Amino acid sequence: MALMEDFRKQGNFLFKYRSYFPIPLFIFGFGVHLYSQYTTNGEIVPEYFFAICFGVSFLGLIARSLVIGFVPKNTSGRNTKEQIAKVLNTKGAYSIVRHPLYVGNFLMWLGIALLTANGWFILFFILFYWLYYERIMYAEEAFLRDKFGQDYLDWANSVPSFIPKFSQWEKPDDFFSFKNVLRREYTGLFFMVIIFFVFHYAHVVIKQGMNFMPNSIAAYIWLGAFAFVIVFYFTIRFLHKKTKVLSVEGR
Repeated sequence: MALMEDFRKQGNFLFKYRSYFPIPLFIFGFGVHLYSQYTTNGEIVPEYFFAICFGVSFLGLIARSLVIGFVPKNTSGRNTKEQIAKVLNTKGAYSIVRHPLYVGNFLMWLGIALLTANGWFILFFILFYWLYYERIMYAEEAFLRDKFGQDYLDWANSVPSFIPKFSQWEKPDDFFSFKNVLRREYTGLFFMVIIFFVFHYAHVVIKQGMNFMPNSIAAYIWLGAFAFVIVFYFTIRFLHKKTKVLSVEGR
């Protein structure tokens, strides 16, 4: 099999299972986090470090939301069975970078990787993410090239694949839909907050000498965020699955 076809085959396979990409990363990263915390009695990072890492991850969620809020239906989705592109997106985030959602994903998971405070793990994450998503991006671009032909090539020749070129920004044609963002990104916020809560709780327990009852303001803030996101998740899920409140025509 030609190398380009092999890359495309690998990319399509990884595309189907990209939702599971965070699972081994979380398990491995949490193990590194526990080891780092245990060997330093929880003193390896200050409390504000968790807020900084969360800021990096939240920036990734914002990046994804700015994409999802403008795109039309059947583009830039969470589909896993096959590639879907009703139209070729070239405006908004897609005018500055070809894969804005994956840029958002990278920042979301980079923030979590930073929680380990382990340079080797962070380097491993960056390399693993690059190798994993490089194949997916190759397969997606091959699909778009076959479907949109010269229009795709003209766009790809002027827009970088992963590092945004902000000077090329073009205003989107459609209005921003917050409902669309809620409907399609609420799971991302849910899992992000849950993971940060788990990491921080482990940090607190170890720092307190294996005392499982938190006794700091930061711990209660994260506990509150955990409780809020649980209610938020099931509320949005109900509205999405059982009502049409979050439905937007053409989105």
